[in-house]
Amino acid sequence: MPILQFVERDGILDLGWGHPRPGLLPVRQWQDATRAALDAYDWQALTYGHSAGPQPLVDWLAEHLGTVDALTASPGEFFVTAGASHALTLCATVLAAPGDVALVDVPTYHFALRILRDRGLRLVPVPRDDAGIDVEALGALVDRLRGDGQRIGLLYLVATFGNPTGLSVGEPRRTELVRFARAAGVTIVEDDTYRELGYEGAPPASLWSVDPGGPVVRAGSFSKTVAPGLRLGFVQAGPDVLDRLAGIGYVDSGGGLNHSVALAMATFARSGAYAEHVARVRAAYRSQRDALVDGLRAGVPGLDVPRPAGGWFLWLRLPEGMTAESLMVVAERNGVSFAGGAQFHTDPARGHDHIRLSFSLLSPAGLTDAADRLAAAIRSVAG
Repeated sequence: MPILQFVERDGILDLGWGHPRPGLLPVRQWQDATRAALDAYDWQALTYGHSAGPQPLVDWLAEHLGTVDALTASPGEFFVTAGASHALTLCATVLAAPGDVALVDVPTYHFALRILRDRGLRLVPVPRDDAGIDVEALGALVDRLRGDGQRIGLLYLVATFGNPTGLSVGEPRRTELVRFARAAGVTIVEDDTYRELGYEGAPPASLWSVDPGGPVVRAGSFSKTVAPGLRLGFVQAGPDVLDRLAGIGYVDSGGGLNHSVALAMATFARSGAYAEHVARVRAAYRSQRDALVDGLRAGVPGLDVPRPAGGWFLWLRLPEGMTAESLMVVAERNGVSFAGGAQFHTDPARGHDHIRLSFSLLSPAGLTDAADRLAAAIRSVAG
């Protein structure tokens, strides 16, 4: 039985997986944090925890995200989860019922689409323009859906350094979107997983910060900033949503989710190790991004290769007439792989002209090599 989800294939440099580079995982620092947490909390670290999460972590989250958002956050706004995907699952459980509509900003995180479908929700893509979600057209869509007797459970989007695009919703549009959501009675689930992985200055303010405690539920994670194996994240929401989360049967039965790891994370953060580690990985991922972008630009002159301002992914439009499927055949012969764009859409007919490239897993040298192999494949297919 394998230990890991990702299994390296011989001879293939894989740009498809959104996983951290192994050398960037803080193994020794986490060992220290775990020992310190057990020394500090003794048996309390190993018993049933508070349903919303242990006080040391939610206190730190309130301070940290309050600083990030430049506002005062309360520990009572947080609920600790087993990662952002788990947070989305919980939010979909308490916000929507099977058969409800989930509005989604596509292209988007493909596993979020699966999670929402698993909850029995009907996925409806929202209208977009060059600035992101077209709020006026969204209003017309909401009116039409409700006029047809359909209930809207939530609107899901990754507003900052999106997966797969790496793009962020601009500041004016953020405020417009949140104000619309409040007026229309639509709950936004903001997947804020990549917020702290910005490479070109401070990221935009979160949607949550536009109207704290209003129509936005924020989901966050330590998977990208620290380590995915910790399975630790959080929800930031108003009291009604938090009460419903705490009332879920298995939460009420089992106590706090990932209690021991949450206490270790609080210790890790308070020691200063979190800030040091995030600064380190931010610099490393910026170098990795640049290696991939620069390699592709050099290898395929004239191809529009974006340089994402944050996150882990590059969303590449292929040359006219080329599909991800036709490119994949040649790319794998060249020893490189990627994620095809169709899986990030609700409509399987869309996205075949794009590929998602992850720069998180490989070293800068590996990414330069991968870019060379992919560029050769693109040139070959283009003829």
